[in-house]
Formats: sequence, structure tokens, C-alpha cells
Amino acid sequence: MKVKVDKELCTGDSICVDLAPEIFEMNDDDQAEVLVEEVPEEHQDAVREAAESCPEGCIYIEE
Repeated sequence: MKVKVDKELCTGDSICVDLAPEIFEMNDDDQAEVLVEEVPEEHQDAVREAAESCPEGCIYIEE
């Protein structure tokens, strides 16, 4: 699984960081960034939850 964040839509709610801190971090502009190229299997459920919970819908998953 791969995950991407549309930084133009991200408003810095940091829900993704709360749900999957091994995968997401906030940058200096308070936008989410992805820390890995390929999401390890043990973190995939958390990434899916982060994508579903994102109020802006700016997290995209590629299976």
C-alpha cells in the first residue's frame, strides 16, 4: 500500500499523525507528510482509518 497527502487540501488537523505517527508527520507549514514510500502491513489499518477520518479528505491510498 502507498499513501499520499494532497497538501493543497490539508489544513493541519493532524488526525493522521495521531492515528498513524509511524507513517505521518506534520511539516513546518502544519501540513501532513508521509514518512514512508510503502506502508508496512502492520500500519495499514491505521492509515485507512486516518484517510477515513481526515475532515478534508486529502489522504489518498493506493493498494
